[in-house]
Amino acid sequence: MTTETAPTGTAPFDEPWQAQLFALTVALSEAGHFSWPAWTEAFGAVLKDHGAARPLDGQGDYWNAWLVTLEHLLDGSGWAARDEAEQVRALWEDAYLSTPHGKPVRIAG
Repeated sequence: MTTETAPTGTAPFDEPWQAQLFALTVALSEAGHFSWPAWTEAFGAVLKDHGAARPLDGQGDYWNAWLVTLEHLLDGSGWAARDEAEQVRALWEDAYLSTPHGKPVRIAG
């Protein structure tokens, strides 16, 4: 049996949000919100669509496509409607733009 490891000094994620997004996706799949085959099919379609306009960079483009896929699956399942997700995103944006540097970001309410 062989195992592959990442080369020394490399990480599978460039930023914490990418690791969090990956973990959230796996957890939602394991919880039965969508199957992993459904995920891979949808993700492949989004990557193909995004790559039709221009070459993808393999990192930021990859994770943005991952997020689009997850939002689409959750919207389609009714578990997290796109308009509700957009409202929460807007609340977070308002919160982080109005929070002084170094202070915890919180949504008012």
